[in-house]
Amino acid sequence: MLSILFKLGKKETLEDKVLAIQKGDTVLQNELINQYKPFIAKTVSQVCKRYINEQDDEFSIGLMAFHESIEKYSTEKGSSLLSFAELIIKRRVIDFIRKESKQHSVKLDTNVDDEESIQNKYEVKVSVEDFQKKLEQDHRKDEILHYQTILKQFDLTFQDLVEQSPKHADARENAMKVAYTVIQNPNFKKVLFEKKRLPIKDLEKHVDVSRKTIERNRKYIIAVCIIMASEYVYLKEYVKGVMNH
Repeated sequence: MLSILFKLGKKETLEDKVLAIQKGDTVLQNELINQYKPFIAKTVSQVCKRYINEQDDEFSIGLMAFHESIEKYSTEKGSSLLSFAELIIKRRVIDFIRKESKQHSVKLDTNVDDEESIQNKYEVKVSVEDFQKKLEQDHRKDEILHYQTILKQFDLTFQDLVEQSPKHADARENAMKVAYTVIQNPNFKKVLFEKKRLPIKDLEKHVDVSRKTIERNRKYIIAVCIIMASEYVYLKEYVKGVMNH
């Protein structure tokens, strides 16, 4: 009787369900997708700035993105499934809107080039470009907010990064190389995301910088690791820019 009560008391988390789905539970997968259709519609609507229902093409894109997030989700991402899925859905919908906008522009170019059509094409081009800029701004903001949430799990803030960021370009590049080593090593990565710390003792054997340097730049290295391990677009461009400097 007690064993039954204890089993009933154990609540299966959303992440537990995702792991079961990744092992092949297709029935649970369909149930989960149906259950979170309102979440998908809400997330897509936020991107499109209008109400989206299941008949819209954008909803289909969001549905596929949610399915993708289930397949790609890992606890090593450092976030919940819904937080991760929201990032993926918004990115895929933005990509879809960009593609549709380009196709629309091509169709406009086939029109007769009288004065009125030229003016219309110009106005549409400007409005499309403005819309795309707004989408990128919103997505960049979403990434930063999501990143801020993950940093908190490591007891880090943006203020910490400002204060702890290496002052010289070569020092920042070396710190990023250490972060890359962490992400490429499954054991190091597991320690980082499960125990929320850098495996400094083992790590120093695999990099060309001293233990003292790793410890001094610990917060910055962890912050870069989080970016490298996550599905960020704009933040990853920053890291890439520093490493290719």
